[in-house]
Amino acid sequence: MSDPRQKAFGDFLRSRREQLDPAALALPSISRRRTPGLRREEVAQRAGIGIDWYVRLEQGRDVSPSVTTLDALARALCLNEAEHAHLRALSRSVRPGAFVREEVPPTIRRLVAEMRQPAYVTGRRWDLLAWNAAAADLFGFDAVPEPERNILLFVLTDARARALFGEAWPEEAQRMVAQFRAAHDLSAADPAFIDLLDRLAEGCPLFATWWEAHEVRGGGTGRKVLHHPRHGRLAFDYATFQANGDPALRLAIYVPGDP
Repeated sequence: MSDPRQKAFGDFLRSRREQLDPAALALPSISRRRTPGLRREEVAQRAGIGIDWYVRLEQGRDVSPSVTTLDALARALCLNEAEHAHLRALSRSVRPGAFVREEVPPTIRRLVAEMRQPAYVTGRRWDLLAWNAAAADLFGFDAVPEPERNILLFVLTDARARALFGEAWPEEAQRMVAQFRAAHDLSAADPAFIDLLDRLAEGCPLFATWWEAHEVRGGGTGRKVLHHPRHGRLAFDYATFQANGDPALRLAIYVPGDP
């Protein structure tokens, strides 16, 4: 059985290949294309590698592409910065250990609690690990049952989150799925991640379609407009930060975006 991360590597290559428009790349017209996007031999030619080698990569076989090959594939597939970084991460030989729910150090907990602006901490699987009173007031985290304390589960399956984001909910949810994809693919075989995907698919009818698109996005900063049941329309600028002691811990901070 192939390594799950190698399979994810091959699936990602195939998904990006199928997204490319041959006409936009000025490739010769082929009367019958059985599948959307580019053919495997076209990607191999654009990357300057052998077709057999590329097929092995896309099949998730046990091969180790060099940095030069990865960069050539990124150019051939027109990957953006986030996608290129994801491709490099999937090719690394180091595997993360079995998932264990993180513990937030007391100093970080106190830092979050003392903040006046909404702030919360998530882990490698995007579990909600700590938050302050302002975040509880804004998102209602205190009312989320312990097994559901995961930011993806909250946004994708909780009716309160859908109401909070209003008409922007589909865009916000799809963006988060694309950002989570990068974290998931590094731990694709972990039972904790498999369980999370099952719960997301069960609770959100749109999740399977978004997941199959295999979209990967970067992020960490942006703006969100929320429709709070008591406070009305609220706009926030937000940013996320990694903890030096444990990079799996991410601190999200929200500040009012309107003057």
